[in-house]
Amino acid sequence: MSLLEVNDVHAYYGNIHALKGISFTVNQGEIVSLIGSNGAGKTTTLRTISGLMQPAVGDIHFNGEDTVDYPPHELIPKGIVMVPEGRGVFSKMTVAENLELGAFRRNDKKSIKEDMERVYALFPRLAERKSQLSGTMSGGEQQMLVMGRAMMARPKLLLLDEP
Repeated sequence: MSLLEVNDVHAYYGNIHALKGISFTVNQGEIVSLIGSNGAGKTTTLRTISGLMQPAVGDIHFNGEDTVDYPPHELIPKGIVMVPEGRGVFSKMTVAENLELGAFRRNDKKSIKEDMERVYALFPRLAERKSQLSGTMSGGEQQMLVMGRAMMARPKLLLLDEP
């Protein structure tokens, strides 16, 4: 069974037919890249998978479950996490506080701390700056932070829009 199955998905922005029957699968452990010109539907595809946008037609299954009608906040605990384009940090909060927000749906403090240490090991620069306000960091550091924050939710499927 595939981790993600997208089958004949159509999506619209008003009268604009943005996705015209897109279909693909993603298997566990697989890295998939969507490549195309501006306006090709890459972001719309990710928004549809992550529940930010409803498809007009088609099926999306994650771990065998139909997820078309789920809002994003219900997909995150199931394992679908999206990092949208841009650097969406909470600029008045520290690096550590931003990372903690990625685990907002979790109650297991010990595991959250362990996950923060994993993020710091992956992005040592964040460990160096854990007490720094995120709005004062460079663009590249902020991008590390949003990816680290997404990883704090323990995704099974991590969707990165123009990382």
